[in-house]
Amino acid sequence: MKITNVHNLPQTIVNVLKRPTYTKGKANISATELLSPPRIVQLKRKHWDDIEEDASSMVWSLFGSAIHGVLEHGKDINHLVEERLHAEVDGWKISGAIDLQEVEEDGIVISDYKTTGAWSVMNEKEDWHNQLNIYAWLVETVKGKPVKKLQIVAIIRDWAKRDTVKEGYPQAPIVVLDIPLWDYAKREEFIKDRIAEHSSAYFESETEGALPYCNPDDMWEKPTRYAVMKPGNVRAKSVHETQEDAQHQLNQLKGYVMEVRIGERSRCESYCSVSKFCNQYQEYLESKNESGGA
Repeated sequence: MKITNVHNLPQTIVNVLKRPTYTKGKANISATELLSPPRIVQLKRKHWDDIEEDASSMVWSLFGSAIHGVLEHGKDINHLVEERLHAEVDGWKISGAIDLQEVEEDGIVISDYKTTGAWSVMNEKEDWHNQLNIYAWLVETVKGKPVKKLQIVAIIRDWAKRDTVKEGYPQAPIVVLDIPLWDYAKREEFIKDRIAEHSSAYFESETEGALPYCNPDDMWEKPTRYAVMKPGNVRAKSVHETQEDAQHQLNQLKGYVMEVRIGERSRCESYCSVSKFCNQYQEYLESKNESGGA
């Protein structure tokens, strides 16, 4: 991967980004890759040398890595920090590096540090549940010791004290979120299902076949919506999935207009490093241009 420096960040920062310390070892796939869309994983594998990412977009991941390094100095005698575990499922070797394991007499508490935004804490991510339950499966499979608790330690980069009066807003810049612990069978079934999807995508990639498409959740898709509102107002009277529904209500009102809120695929547009190599996204852009952006 090529790292650019469009905004002229200090060279020391760019150098660190060019010398990553992460490795998944001899595994076929890591826990985080397992949760990624198979299409993205395979496109990254195929186009890795041609991918470009600007250093400015990687700063928060660098900050997260730094936080991990600092917190390692706070470990107690019963703490295991950054241990990478490996296991094999259906012919695939998977691995996961666990930020913190607190080893207690009746089981292990798994913690994962996340440098994230307040919105993510207020709207807990499904991937957090999936990731930590994969870690729980790895611990119990490899070590034969029970996991008794999962938690996210969220370090909120955009926390503001003035916003603590808002409902649901985190009351401190660091919060601990308990994550539901699935039973062992559910964890293993989830992992096998994900491996099956990645295995199929890998086969298609190797045989020059058609990669499976990303689904709307994978793409963080927001569909086009049609708002009925008064001119100049910020809030709509109603928002509709179809133009026909919006027009029907508009016909019953006076002094209202229809505002088209164009849909988008946020991940593809701003957060996917392989979007320019992705025929699914390129076809979407073409169809969007042909329809005038709607």
